[in-house]
Amino acid sequence: VGPYVKVTPNETRRKQLQQSKLSFAKKELDDLEQWKKEHRPGPITLVPQRLGGNESEAQVRQNQQMILMQSKYQKKHKREEYVKAKKAAEEAEILKKKAIQREKAERLEVKKRQEEMQRREMLLEDQKYKTNELLNRLDVGLPKSDSCQIANPGPESTAWKRSHAYKQVLREDENRRLEEMRQEQRRKAELLEFKQKQEEETRTRALKDEQRRVNNAFLDRLQNKTQTNNIYHPGYTG
Repeated sequence: VGPYVKVTPNETRRKQLQQSKLSFAKKELDDLEQWKKEHRPGPITLVPQRLGGNESEAQVRQNQQMILMQSKYQKKHKREEYVKAKKAAEEAEILKKKAIQREKAERLEVKKRQEEMQRREMLLEDQKYKTNELLNRLDVGLPKSDSCQIANPGPESTAWKRSHAYKQVLREDENRRLEEMRQEQRRKAELLEFKQKQEEETRTRALKDEQRRVNNAFLDRLQNKTQTNNIYHPGYTG
């Protein structure tokens, strides 16, 4: 650190500066007060008039009480409407889920019937095959049809005719039963499709009726509320 010179403060100069600052601040305050006095608003002169409404205090209190009661009723009404709408939505969702489950059960039942029909057809085919095989074994050793055209047919020709006729009857009976089963399956499928259409139409009609009932009830309550407001407020036309 180099050499330095210590200067003693001048107390007189310091006091003069402080006094000048104080005097300047006092002058500004005085100027502000003077400006406020000069710009002070003058007295207000109003034309005397009668204040208040045409209704008495008791009537005003009664109207306030009526408005408060209407407000409570409207809040309660909105809360009830919300609960009803929520309940209707939940019921519609439940009906929708039930319909889906019913359709699944019906499709499963149709599938089971088709599988049962296929199993029966396979069983009939197998039975038919075994019957034909048995009849073919019975035909072994018998003369052919062209060799049986003799004047006096013997017992072998009669046996062959009987077996052929029996085989033909079995084929016709099996074909008839198979055709009946197919027709029955077709009728069941048509009946099930018709039933599904009827249930779908009934469900759609029920949903529309429920929605129409809820909307009509809401409109009726809204109309009643509007009429009530018009009774309490005769001049209100909104």
